[in-house]
Amino acid sequence: MSTTITKTAVSELNLSKMAENLIGSEILKLSGEINERIRNGEKIANYTVGDFNPAIFPLPDEFRKEIIAAYNDNHSNYPPSDGILALRQSVARFLQQRLGLDYSPQSEILIAGGARPIIYAAYRAIIDPGDHVFYPAPSWNNNHYIHLTGAKPVMMEAKAENNFMPTADDLLPHIGKLQLISLCSPQNPTGTIFTKEGLEAICQIILQENKRRGGKKKPVYLIYDQVYNQLTYGDAKHYNPVTLCPEIRDYVIFVDGISKSLAATGVRIGWSMGNQKVMDKMKSIIGHVGAWAPKAEQVALANYLDNTAAVDSFMEEFKDKLSQRLRAFYNGFMELKKEGFRVNAIAPQAAIYLTVQFSLKGMKTPDGNTLAGTTDITRFLLQEAKLALVPFYAFGASPESSWYRLSVGTADLNGIPAVIALLRSALQQLKP
Repeated sequence: MSTTITKTAVSELNLSKMAENLIGSEILKLSGEINERIRNGEKIANYTVGDFNPAIFPLPDEFRKEIIAAYNDNHSNYPPSDGILALRQSVARFLQQRLGLDYSPQSEILIAGGARPIIYAAYRAIIDPGDHVFYPAPSWNNNHYIHLTGAKPVMMEAKAENNFMPTADDLLPHIGKLQLISLCSPQNPTGTIFTKEGLEAICQIILQENKRRGGKKKPVYLIYDQVYNQLTYGDAKHYNPVTLCPEIRDYVIFVDGISKSLAATGVRIGWSMGNQKVMDKMKSIIGHVGAWAPKAEQVALANYLDNTAAVDSFMEEFKDKLSQRLRAFYNGFMELKKEGFRVNAIAPQAAIYLTVQFSLKGMKTPDGNTLAGTTDITRFLLQEAKLALVPFYAFGASPESSWYRLSVGTADLNGIPAVIALLRSALQQLKP
């Protein structure tokens, strides 16, 4: 007697509706395709992923030494699910010194494995399926967190004239049905920030709505992602809702960490601050999925953050190197615009991103093909200028948007003039 084993086709396996309809990161997909071309020998200026080249932007030396020492001291077991107390205390001091924020390390600060699990836990703690979430586009990953939690999106496409930051007028028509507002400043992907007046106006709308609800229904909460808050340039200043409007404190869940401010994307330490009830629930969620930061890195960061002189020295040099790159690209785009090419850029304010524009729709390539939309323009930039950028539609904006994110974390400063020159040569090929 023989038994026949039939192999089921992968396409026939049914999964949850959430998983079946889940879209992977478009940014990582694009970056993966570019990296594959680079591995095959193409020379491409890849400014897609919001990451750093460690050869250009290494970890702070003192922090790296603290990590090594922590492993040598055998800090390799489980940490508490809300983070070791020493780090929560160190973060509390850091927040007070740098931002004037006062949160209890015992009950109001939560450590996790980067900002992503913080955002996910915040969504999970607040959102029931069918709840409404307001967010601007372009913005990072809100559409995916909404999908993961079964929320209903209330997406508003921000305008270039507002530096792609949402306004109180954008929010006001929707406030009555919202359970969550998700904002980011400095903003990914735009590298722009809220003005004091703009953020204050949004806070007042939230406070007025929660007063109207009177505790009879779930309040409107605000996720405020400020993971780039230490990276501002020139006269730009970071503002946060709790400092501007202290009475909003119980409704704000902060997202913060070291991934960007210390060039530590792979170290995976983020933190959140908020009222104790929200933090307790987020702690449980993070504990269940095991999304805590490695203990040795936590021990190391607790020691490093208290070394104020070392942090200040690193930050001064780090910000200067980033600012030089952002300014060099901005100046390059302004020269191209002055020369009559259909490009533009928004002056850099913060983060590691420059917002750039290619108004090339309808132009013709030398072989007679018409650039019909963003996909064609992105392909043209890659093929002819060897320039890889992320179009704003990858961040939820309209597919017709002509704006792109340029990330400078991998940029060689001395190589930027050559990148601009190659872009100029590519643009010169186009005809109206």
